[in-house]
Order: sequence, then structure tokens, then C-alpha cells
Amino acid sequence: MAELKSADIQLIQRILPHRYPFLLVDKVVEIDGYASAVGIKNVTMNEPHFQGHFPGTPIMPGVTIIEAMAQTAGVMLGVGFDVVDTDLLIYFMSIDKCKFRRKVVPGDIMKMEVTTVRGKPGGKIFKFDGKATVDGEIAAQAEFSAFVDWDKEKAGNDA
Repeated sequence: MAELKSADIQLIQRILPHRYPFLLVDKVVEIDGYASAVGIKNVTMNEPHFQGHFPGTPIMPGVTIIEAMAQTAGVMLGVGFDVVDTDLLIYFMSIDKCKFRRKVVPGDIMKMEVTTVRGKPGGKIFKFDGKATVDGEIAAQAEFSAFVDWDKEKAGNDA
């Protein structure tokens, strides 16, 4: 069995173009090539969406939970295909079978588990299965697909 990899915030920022306030993953652990990964989001009250969603009862918007899962998948692809510092861009194509099961609130540690359902090295279309949990309880789950815009010049011949 291959050793699992991980990505701290510095490596994440070398893979994803997202920045505050829209960088929604703090670290990615247990990266198994491009097959699966686990991301961590420390949910804090100082995030801008909590000012309006909802005043007095801060709840992380569902779309940001799904985005955090997608960012975890993006980091997984960046590490799995060794395309760090390559201007990798990944675009949502679809979100299916999305369900929300529990609120995510400030103070929670959200764990995002993503698995590649379809996609191959150099491919443009990937499909993922994602699940976000807090304290072992499912907060959200979804299937989503993405278009990967590889920077072929920087990524080499595999992309």
C-alpha cells in the first residue's frame, strides 16, 4: 500500500487559486493518489458569510459546504497528479444527489471525504462522491463533476 500524502495550507495555496474569503479548506490529509482524500475545515465565527447567514444564528451556507468538498477534490488532484504550481483550474459541471443533514456552525471541525468515481490522468472530466461530517454526523453529501483545465505546458505530458 502506498503511503498517504497530505497538504498543509501553503501547499493548498500553490494548487488552488482560491483565497480569503473563499478558500474553504484548511488542510487535506490522507490523500491516496487521485482516488480519495480527506479535507479539514475549521469553521470560525469571523468568516464573512456568518454576518448574514443568519444574524444571531450563524449557519454555514450549504453551497459553501459543497464548495469545500470540491476544493478538497481539487487539492487531491493537484497532489495526486503532481501538478503543484501549474495554474490548475477546476470548474463545477454538475452537482447531483445533494442532501443536507445537519447544521455546520462556528466552532465545528468539518471533515470532507471525497472519492473519485470517474476520471483518469490527463482527462478533462472527473466525477466525485463527497461527504462532509461534523463529529461523525453527516452534514452534507453530494455527487459532483468537474472540468479540469490542465496547464499542459507546466503539467508535462501526463496532462
